[in-house]
Amino acid sequence: MTASLTPLAPGAVIGILGGGQLGRMSALAAARLGYACHVYAPEPDSPGMQVAAHSTVAAYEDRDALARFAASVAVVTFEFENVPAAALEALADLVPCRPGLAALATCQDRVAEKAFLGRIGVPVAPWRAVETESDLAAAVAELGLPAVLKTTRLGYDGRGQAVLRTPEDLAPAFARLAPKPLVLEAFVPFAAEISAIAARGADGAIAVFDPAENRHAHHILDLSFAPARLPAAAADAARAHVAAVAEGLDLVGVVALEMFLLPDGTLLGNEIAPRPHNSGHWTMDACAASQFEQHIRAVAGLPLADPARHHDAVMRNLIGPEGMAAWPRLVATPGIVPHLYGKAGARPGRKMGHATRLLPMGSLAGMTDAEALAGL
Repeated sequence: MTASLTPLAPGAVIGILGGGQLGRMSALAAARLGYACHVYAPEPDSPGMQVAAHSTVAAYEDRDALARFAASVAVVTFEFENVPAAALEALADLVPCRPGLAALATCQDRVAEKAFLGRIGVPVAPWRAVETESDLAAAVAELGLPAVLKTTRLGYDGRGQAVLRTPEDLAPAFARLAPKPLVLEAFVPFAAEISAIAARGADGAIAVFDPAENRHAHHILDLSFAPARLPAAAADAARAHVAAVAEGLDLVGVVALEMFLLPDGTLLGNEIAPRPHNSGHWTMDACAASQFEQHIRAVAGLPLADPARHHDAVMRNLIGPEGMAAWPRLVATPGIVPHLYGKAGARPGRKMGHATRLLPMGSLAGMTDAEALAGL
């Protein structure tokens, strides 16, 4: 359904598919701009529903519930890219959807995603599509070991992938990973993991946040340093790559591009997320307008805000019981801004919140990790 470029009037209702923490923070940003949100998710009392004006608890496959949801909102967005494409397709006939189905479909399939990155000129690691065990053997013969075997769909936070180090790893990994087909990627000896986030408005304007340097623990994002401590040319390339992704997807909203920084300073694109991203949470406290505000501005047809930082920042995810155990200390520490997501039950590996340490502009580049993480 084609959307008007006229901005939504204050008081309009924005629909959000998904009730996780990204939906929660988007709804909070929408409220700041005078909008109400209606969160649609299968799980009751989800983090997004706790702060939304309206909520629907129903399956993504429930066409009647989707139709009622569409009738109650002015525009629809989503907070995670594993929402079934069929749900967005059903909604698109009834209400404007931003980002649209094409962007969602591209980012839901790693083969389509890598082919897209190649078409728009963002380099990626060598890869091969894998449908059978013989395909896997042939791909390993071409790309060598070690390599990473991934599902093409439904993978995040380390789920749906296996590192292949020896020939004996191939058969068990192929049997375990589902759904098929899979994709094999050459192992990248990267120097750092980088991400960049861009917003693209309904008018085609693009605004890019400073790239962040990311550290993972157990395949889950642990730390983000903003701005990334990398050569200026690499930072410029990261901004250009994510802007090209936003343009190439004809996206309206926010998109994140995860990249590998190689020892020679070049970047390889890794994965696209067509929504606000964990590595951009620092923008909530270190920028005048966060990634969530930019997303809502784009979805609502408002002009984008200036993405400039007013502080350097270090963000740490609060994961599981260990993360929650740090909460009393973080709340009491000056210079640290804590955020909890309203989740019940601190299970291992579950993102319960995050905390951001704010630093003077330009100070992060001269700090050791230990200095940057003081208090976090």
